[in-house]
Amino acid sequence: MFNIVIFGAPGSGKGTQSDLIESKYHLKHISTGELLRSEIERDSEEGRIANNLISKGNLVPDDLIIGLLKKKIESSPSRTGYIFDGFPRTVAQAEALDKMLSERGEKVNVLLDLEVNEKILIERLLNRGKTSGRSDDNLDTIKKRLQIYHEVTMPVMDYYKKTDRYREVCNNTTVAGCFEHVVEILDSIHR
Repeated sequence: MFNIVIFGAPGSGKGTQSDLIESKYHLKHISTGELLRSEIERDSEEGRIANNLISKGNLVPDDLIIGLLKKKIESSPSRTGYIFDGFPRTVAQAEALDKMLSERGEKVNVLLDLEVNEKILIERLLNRGKTSGRSDDNLDTIKKRLQIYHEVTMPVMDYYKKTDRYREVCNNTTVAGCFEHVVEILDSIHR
């Protein structure tokens, strides 16, 4: 099993790179954003809570997202491994993921940190908002999401750096250029 955390600020290309990794390495892609949007569409209790928070640029509580992720893993087993896209976003979530995988005899092998200039992030998110209709891709919400990312999510990098599972990937280039760097890193770890 090979498990990857794809990490980065909103708009850094986590979903795009996850799809490419999934295709090349045959890993199961789990996007917590998609899990939450699915719950919102179903109008479940979790979805209503999530929608109220996400629409204001806030993070969903750890216990809610951990519960959804655990259900997804149990209902979608993988023989090769997972790509965790948008999770963990807090140190508590990183610890929960390590525990969850450890109970299955697995671990996170690497965190890929997609580093992107903040001006580029804002441009990408505003453009995505115009084409996708996502209500959380407006300037005020984007700024709040980036502030929360810096304050709450950035410590996750230190958590993975302490265990030598952290790798930085520059994503100011083309999608293909970024993926080429991702492949170099993954091939050096997963032989």
